[in-house]
Amino acid sequence: NPAAVEAMAEVGIDISAATPKILTVDAVKESDVCITMGCGDTCPVFPGKRYLDWQLEDPSGQSVAAVRRIRDDIKFLVDGLIKEILPEGSK
Repeated sequence: NPAAVEAMAEVGIDISAATPKILTVDAVKESDVCITMGCGDTCPVFPGKRYLDWQLEDPSGQSVAAVRRIRDDIKFLVDGLIKEILPEGSK
């Protein structure tokens, strides 16, 4: 997605060679927190894991300005999760 590549480059992240990855059973087994973005029942679910489903707009076909908002929403959610799961003063 060229708009996503541009929006991420603005914050110093190069995703030009990145491709979307399917959430695998092994990835979920190894995770403490599993974050999905609208995959619903198609994502693997295991007891004892924490699941968060972040409702975000699909950046596909969106303008760079729209993708910036999505990027910033994701950053806000990630920052909040990091603050929640890391002890105070950790990085």
